[in-house]
Amino acid sequence: MTSDLVPGAVAGLRVIDLTRVLGGPYCTQILADHGADVIKVEPPAGDEVRDWGPPFHDGDAAYYVGINRNKRSIGLDLASEGGRAVLLKMLESADVLIENFKPGTLDKWGIGKEVLGKKFPQLVHCRISGFGADGPRGGNPGYDAIIQAMTGMIAATGSPESGPTRIGVPLVDITTGLYAAIGILMALSERQRSGRGQFLETTLYETGLAIMHPHTANYFMHGKPPSLTGNEHPNLVPYAIFPTRTDDIFIGVGNDGTFRKLCNEIGKPELGTDPRFARNKDRVANREALREELAAVFREREAEPLCNRLLAAGLPAGPVQKINQALDNPHTLYRNDIIEKDWYKGVASPIRLDRSKPSLRRTPPKFNQDAREVLGEFGYDTSQIDALVAEGVVCGERKR
Repeated sequence: MTSDLVPGAVAGLRVIDLTRVLGGPYCTQILADHGADVIKVEPPAGDEVRDWGPPFHDGDAAYYVGINRNKRSIGLDLASEGGRAVLLKMLESADVLIENFKPGTLDKWGIGKEVLGKKFPQLVHCRISGFGADGPRGGNPGYDAIIQAMTGMIAATGSPESGPTRIGVPLVDITTGLYAAIGILMALSERQRSGRGQFLETTLYETGLAIMHPHTANYFMHGKPPSLTGNEHPNLVPYAIFPTRTDDIFIGVGNDGTFRKLCNEIGKPELGTDPRFARNKDRVANREALREELAAVFREREAEPLCNRLLAAGLPAGPVQKINQALDNPHTLYRNDIIEKDWYKGVASPIRLDRSKPSLRRTPPKFNQDAREVLGEFGYDTSQIDALVAEGVVCGERKR
């Protein structure tokens, strides 16, 4: 990602972002990195993840900083009639509205999807919610770890010793944000043909179910819930962590030919033709015996040279690194995966287009820092803005 002001793939796209916490802001940062004008509309208390620290920079938590670059912030009280009037003014020139209010909130305010769809027929309106608006859990709040628990993710993660384990990154929230970004781009693509916007919804619950591969596919096939296999794969062997003389490594083998190649590279070609291990289904049946054979070999090697050799031979292997090792890795640095501007430092967009490059144009905004600039662009003059601030429609200081 470059810090130069280059036009991105979605430059010219205007996004009104009413979301908070993680899934929505993650989605809009993807769009913002690639040129969209994302206006982050925050409630008077601000996005609550500004407080999810330490660590903090100038009062804002790293949790907030990591998912809100390239955006502008305005604090707006949408519970007030005046705040909703400002929002409707902003939507006149917007391409996308994204929100994660509890289903029914916008309807209560008189600006639900049907109203917005009629008033702004070209608008793409995206809602992120926990469970959707209908169904037995319709309208219930959704949280990443709870969805992990409810969709079988926690029950499928961990070892017999650890028991069921939460995945250590907010995978459901982040993937919901990715699905939302994909859905928005699909709707915009369809709009080019039809000339019409549409409403779309992504839910944490459906995202959790959708990413439970291969466990759902296995269950549909044989009717058995997954057992706890720790770091090992339920369908592939070897696919696990092994200790070496220095550090742990991860070996992942996807087919029989790759397994035989691995055996040759580590000086144990006989394992590749052993009837217990020759085919993947044999290796699954004899998982522990193969683990012992491989562990004995790997314990005598050093992690980094071994992984380098295996990777150079086209084999899937990697050292188990801590986050600092990953961020300082020569490949990370060579690929310019770390971006910096002023005080800000973050991980670059992984979407690398040849011509329409992503860019780092703005550091994550302080609460409401762009209110006057944004309102001026929508036709409000200084006296009108002063009146909105005096009325409490547009925020002054953040209300904690």
